[in-house]
Amino acid sequence: MEKLPAKTGWIWIKEGFALFRKQPAEISTLFLAYMFLMLLLSFVPLLGQLLPLMLVPVFAMSFMQACLLIEQGKRVYPNLLMVGFRSPALKNLLILGALYLVAAFVALAASALIDGGVFWKTITGQAALDPKEIQDSSMSLAMLFSAAVYAPAAMAFWYAAPLIMWKNMGVSKAIFYSFFAVSREIKAFTVYGLAWAGIGVVLPAIVSVLIAVLVGNQAVTIMILLPLSIALTVVMYCSFYPTYTHIFGKPEADLPPTVEAPTQE
Repeated sequence: MEKLPAKTGWIWIKEGFALFRKQPAEISTLFLAYMFLMLLLSFVPLLGQLLPLMLVPVFAMSFMQACLLIEQGKRVYPNLLMVGFRSPALKNLLILGALYLVAAFVALAASALIDGGVFWKTITGQAALDPKEIQDSSMSLAMLFSAAVYAPAAMAFWYAAPLIMWKNMGVSKAIFYSFFAVSREIKAFTVYGLAWAGIGVVLPAIVSVLIAVLVGNQAVTIMILLPLSIALTVVMYCSFYPTYTHIFGKPEADLPPTVEAPTQE
């Protein structure tokens, strides 16, 4: 297989927007249902902070499956959120989620080497945000170091969930293939990441400034930025699907039983 050109990273984003435009309300509803469920899980005693991260691979497949259905011209329904739980691959997806937790813990703990634990205490809720303490610490550098430590894990996890569910791979094999697939297409992923940094961070910031200058009303700014941020997040989720299909092909032949859509009498 030939390496993809760097511009493919931008093509992934364009295809993500194209998928979103076909069913914007349906895929956004799926996302809001996901966020609501994550909020409910956060209230679970003891495990409330761990479950949302551990279940990321399971719920990620809901959006991958949704994009496949959109591509096939089929309607997306909120009950698609449960597709991962109904998959024979559920056990392996949960194991993958546990590895997410371990990798995140290691990356966060590593930040203490830079700032003495300020970022760790802040992110885990052990300490309130003290502007002076943050200013005097190396928290920003610690965040960058933590992200660098997590980067190899992110590469290993990027395709792992769909490879487990759609290709019936074991966890270790899926992680192996994912890491080397991302490594092979690092130029495309670099463009993809930089483009999303511009779209997801710079664009909302520009919109925020323009609204502040033209209107000067904080409530109006929030009313505009909130749906914009939700839409961009959903588009980003949609763009994950073409990153998979451009490398591993269409998943039609590898699909598990899907969630049946409600029927109308």
